[in-house]
Amino acid sequence: MHDIRAIRENPAAFDAALSRRGDAPISSELLALDAERRAKITAAETAQAEQKKASKEVGAAKAKGDEAEFERLRALVGEKKEEIAAMQNAAKDIDAKLTDMLARIPNIPADDVPQGADEDDNVEVSRWGTPVDLAFEAKEHFDIKGVSAAMDFETAAKTSGARFVMLKGAVARVHRALAQFMIDTHVDENGLTEINTPVLVRDEAMYGTDKLPKFAEDSYQTTNGWWLISTSEIPLTYSVGGDTLDESKLPIRLTAHSLCFRSEAGSAGRDTAGMLRQHQFEKVEMVSITHPDTSDEEQKRMLRCAEDILEKLDIPYRTVVLCTGDMGFGARRTFDIEAWLPGQNSYREISSVSTTGDFQARRMNARFKPTEGGKPEFVHTLNGSGLAVGRCLIAVLENGQQEDGSVKLPEVLAPYLGGKTTLSADGTLV
Repeated sequence: MHDIRAIRENPAAFDAALSRRGDAPISSELLALDAERRAKITAAETAQAEQKKASKEVGAAKAKGDEAEFERLRALVGEKKEEIAAMQNAAKDIDAKLTDMLARIPNIPADDVPQGADEDDNVEVSRWGTPVDLAFEAKEHFDIKGVSAAMDFETAAKTSGARFVMLKGAVARVHRALAQFMIDTHVDENGLTEINTPVLVRDEAMYGTDKLPKFAEDSYQTTNGWWLISTSEIPLTYSVGGDTLDESKLPIRLTAHSLCFRSEAGSAGRDTAGMLRQHQFEKVEMVSITHPDTSDEEQKRMLRCAEDILEKLDIPYRTVVLCTGDMGFGARRTFDIEAWLPGQNSYREISSVSTTGDFQARRMNARFKPTEGGKPEFVHTLNGSGLAVGRCLIAVLENGQQEDGSVKLPEVLAPYLGGKTTLSADGTLV
């Protein structure tokens, strides 16, 4: 959410920042509503003063026995009461319209975000590892001999429809091991606090984390009004909604492993093969609530936490900073980590690490109280995948595939797999 006062002070800068995202200027429309709202409020305050004055004079007229003046003043008080109510209601309606408009405007990109129209304009900032040089033709995850029988799309389609999968046996265990490994690493090594979150949230949580109103069609809603989360960023971030925190408590660093649900609206025809793009998936999420002065450094820290997971799994990856035209709605700056997938002979996104600045904090009124005194200030919020479990499974399977159809698994997973390090060609762990 944007601060109308900041737009009022420098509308040209606001429009210029939005234009970097390819959005049309909108400050004049916002400020016209703002001026109309303030005019109604001022008029209501003037009418209230007149009503108060008339109310005092009513008693005086009555005491003097001036019945005509008494009736005139009493009528005036009634008129002013109706006038005040009408103007207050009008101001309330205009304020709701203004708030709705502000809620649909994306965040302002940070100054260092590269200009661009789409993913082709993203800028690579680093690479780690060397893509595996297989002596045979690489297969996609679902075609690997030791995997295919345990990755059951047909049964999932029978029970739930397209873009669902049932993982079986050893593959299901490897998937579970990945999630446990990620959570343990973030808690034991990165100092994050593990949270087991609800997967159903209210409108307020969706709105506060910028998922409503713009992205309602991308999410699933129950018949009684709850929303299924698209990421545990929503309950983790909204856990401080409406709070005024002590500055000494910052930063707050949280992580959660949860089911996530996305309708994938608008993605028809994209990544339909395999389990790269599903309606239901699992993700380990990281969220930080920080002081504004430290949020940029916190983003770098979170990025390293995510990259480190891939390095421990020995998965080659590259990190890119998203351009203005490819950033998410609520982000000021986003780094994507893309894992190497031999089956597709390309890098594919496995994590996004974003800072929203105070964009979400304004929507959910999350503040902190400065230690040295002064007015409460908005916190900054950050979120990042640490990592998407299903996509990480794909990367592990494709990078570890062997010519005989078996898969060599990362050594760091052995403690979670009973010491076993290979998925055999017949689908068992050995």
